[in-house]
Amino acid sequence: MASKSKLSLQDLLWRWAMLALGVMLATNLVDGIRCDDGTTLVKVVLLLSLLNALLRPLLLLFTLPFILLTMGLGVLVINAMLFLWVGSGMVKGFHVAGFWPALWGALIVSITNMVANALFRGPPPRRGPPAPPAGSGDVIDI
Repeated sequence: MASKSKLSLQDLLWRWAMLALGVMLATNLVDGIRCDDGTTLVKVVLLLSLLNALLRPLLLLFTLPFILLTMGLGVLVINAMLFLWVGSGMVKGFHVAGFWPALWGALIVSITNMVANALFRGPPPRRGPPAPPAGSGDVIDI
């Protein structure tokens, strides 16, 4: 498993595969999202990954009050805007008809990633010192 500061090639390929699966599901389930072929899908996955790595953290920072006000649903709106931006002509052969298809597509991609990570990834490594055995600590009676 990669450390927190380093992403291994295996982790990167895993993330790209899950993103590709989510985009493919979105194109099949949502009217208004279309991907012409596999090469286009690879371009979309790479561009979405790049935008998620570079632009999304800035958008999250600048829209933090909105995200807090909407109890986290603002993150979905940001994801939908990135999805719409990629589908508005940045990649030829990938089309998103408007905001609502982009919102549904972003929701499907998010759910796909969440389910895949829950099913295929083990629990996160435990941090900190090991827990002391039960009954070996100080007892304070008041």
